Amino acid sequence: MKLHVKKGDTVKVIAGNSKGSTGRVLMVYPEKSRAIVEGLNKVKKHQKPNAKNTQGGIIEKEAPVHVSNLMVVDTKGNATRVGRIIDEKTNKLVRYSKKSGEVIK
Repeated sequence: MKLHVKKGDTVKVIAGNSKGSTGRVLMVYPEKSRAIVEGLNKVKKHQKPNAKNTQGGIIEKEAPVHVSNLMVVDTKGNATRVGRIIDEKTNKLVRYSKKSGEVIK
């Protein structure tokens, strides 16, 4: 399933506890329609001591956010909807900002 967000995109949260915040997408799970956004939707996890973390304890990490609650931010800093068009030069499908009309890299 194709999603409007990709790893590395800057996104704005439009619903939920982190509404209005922006961050960079670290990982996308297309099968679950979720994405992990850097610094947003933090949860506390109780972790047992292991080889990597000998101390154990409570750690804070980012939890996945549903992609329907995210909007891509274009180069001008506006949250925008995403469309797909065929690029004339390369004849490949590219994403573009519906608000400004420019191609999203």
